[in-house]
Amino acid sequence: MKPLVYKKARRVRHRPPVREVLHITSGDIVQVLSGDDKGKRGKVLRVYPKTGRVAVEGVNIITKHQRPGQNTPGGKIQREAPVHHSKVMLIDPKSGEPTRIRRQKDADGTLERIAVKSGQSIVRNR
Repeated sequence: MKPLVYKKARRVRHRPPVREVLHITSGDIVQVLSGDDKGKRGKVLRVYPKTGRVAVEGVNIITKHQRPGQNTPGGKIQREAPVHHSKVMLIDPKSGEPTRIRRQKDADGTLERIAVKSGQSIVRNR
């Protein structure tokens, strides 16, 4: 008779990070939709595609206590913490209001972002 021994499931240790396709790039002007900074507008400083977050200028300010180093002084440093990309919305270049975007291929095959409200294309500021 076989012994009742069950094999343990093997744990997957290194999963590749799932990169989210974001509708926002660095340099865009966005408006915050929810949270403490609701209604604030700012420029996107950095995009984190692995976590789906964006750092916006003047939004979600945190205070970091930094220890002094050889070249840097210590103290309290204020900086922008990233927020989730679903909490921000792109600004329409024509009307200046927040808008959703639509993607469309050009004649040369590049993807172009188009504002849903006005139908105007939004250029990528890098």
